[in-house]
Amino acid sequence: MSHSVSYLQDADQPFRFIPVQASTGAHDVDLLAYVLFGLCVVLAFVVAGLIAWFGIRYRAGSTVKRFAPVSEHRAHWIEAIFALVLLAVFLVFFYWGGRLMVDLYRPPADAMTIHVVGKQWMWKLEHPNGAREINTLHVPTGRNVRLDITSQDVIHSFYVPAFRIKHDAVPGLHTTLWFKATQTGEYRMFCAEYCGTNHSRMRGKVVVMAPADYADWLDANGHDQNPVRLGRELFRTYGCSGCHMGRSAVHAPKLAGIYGRSIALADGRTVVADQAYIRDSILQPKKQVAAGFAPIMPSFAGRISESELQQIIAYIRSLKPGDWATAGEGGDTR
Repeated sequence: MSHSVSYLQDADQPFRFIPVQASTGAHDVDLLAYVLFGLCVVLAFVVAGLIAWFGIRYRAGSTVKRFAPVSEHRAHWIEAIFALVLLAVFLVFFYWGGRLMVDLYRPPADAMTIHVVGKQWMWKLEHPNGAREINTLHVPTGRNVRLDITSQDVIHSFYVPAFRIKHDAVPGLHTTLWFKATQTGEYRMFCAEYCGTNHSRMRGKVVVMAPADYADWLDANGHDQNPVRLGRELFRTYGCSGCHMGRSAVHAPKLAGIYGRSIALADGRTVVADQAYIRDSILQPKKQVAAGFAPIMPSFAGRISESELQQIIAYIRSLKPGDWATAGEGGDTR
């Protein structure tokens, strides 16, 4: 195992006003914060200086001229320039901050997806090979990592200060965030949204490892936990295969190859069968009914956990057209 420096041992570390930068995006976020802070300091000194100067110049008893004659043709160029300068400064920071936000929430195409589920009071995480963790996240250096974030109960907020990332975990909503770790070590992970009695205990750590060490960790912890395989078993356990694989009289959509396709709805709209659509179809089946099918599917809301839901979605995503063409009574042939 490669040597790593821990940033969790606060007693052994000097006071840090700003957390260590441990991701590719941390420098850009800090630069924007420094510039904004510096501008605020400059403006504060300017305002304080003007207050002091006016207080001295126009103090009681001073003979300075306080009122100028009113002109009918008063020029407004000073006010106009001041307003335009403020507008320009605002637009610069608006563009700068907006670009950083767009980059943060638009993961690269090659990013590895890790599912994050907030639950009172813990973080549950699942890797692509099915390896699961609670309140600890192992990631490799130099690899784009996409976080698929949701909540099982109330609103949480996934926060890793060293990576400069923070995003809400909202029940019923899947949101994305990404980072690329640059330094091996251990970094604090928090919930930054008050979520109940034990909110202060909802914390953990991110363990950043060398790529080879991370691969060894995956091999040791992901055995027999492949989400597609687990999703296939849950697909049968919850009775989904009985209707959607055509082994009953129930007229239900076939799901092999459905992911990513355009689906015509009964109300005339067309949607893409993405992760959100599949999730809604399981929890709120009457929300978007496929054209040509009756709204007879029961809701699984409250009967299925977020982790199980993610595994079923992973299985449906893995299906290709024709996968069930030769399926027998025992299930699909894959």
